[in-house]
Order: sequence, then structure tokens, then C-alpha cells
Amino acid sequence: MFEHKRNKLLPFSLFIRRVITYFIYSLILISIALLIGTSGYYYFADLLWIDAFYNASMILTGMGPAAEMTSDSAKLFSSFYALFSGIAFLSTIAIFFAPIAHRILHTFHIENNESN
Repeated sequence: MFEHKRNKLLPFSLFIRRVITYFIYSLILISIALLIGTSGYYYFADLLWIDAFYNASMILTGMGPAAEMTSDSAKLFSSFYALFSGIAFLSTIAIFFAPIAHRILHTFHIENNESN
């Protein structure tokens, strides 16, 4: 998917298109994670949809729970969703920054080859 280190640097317009594509992938992943969290808090914690969305958003971004979990099933869901959210959020950041990091490393490699 990314150009090989021996290839030329991708033109800036195509690089921007790649960043936008990866941004969309990130949004899809965040949306799926929010959908899982919102649904789970709605069904297991008996929260209203807006409160469930708020709680899922707070957990997903690492801010912590916004509502008290009273039942055992709600506590179990909240625990597993918190573990999932940590991985999902960090993975989303990695997906978003992958083309940017690749371009930076590719630029360094080109500069390194030009000096030899």
C-alpha cells in the first residue's frame, strides 16, 4: 500500500488523499467502538441513549465513566469495554498517523540516499 523505500516520494496531492483515506478508516473504527459502547451501556446499564453515548465517549477517550454502574452485568460490560477502548483508541491513532510517519521516514531515507 505504501511506496517502497526505493520509489520516489508520493506527490503531495496523493499524500493528502492517503491521509484523508486513513482519517476515514479511523472515523469508521471510532464509530464502531462508539456503537458498541453506546449499545452496551443502553442494554446493560439501562442508560438513556444520550447518556449511554456520553458514557461510551468518555470511556473511549480515557476520561473515565460518567455514570455509576449498579448491576453486575453493567460492571462487567463496562470493564471489558474499557479494556477494548484503550486498544481501539490507540489503534485508531496509529492508523491515522501511519501515512504521516511513513512520509517522514521515507523523506529521511531519500535524504540519506542522496548523500551517499
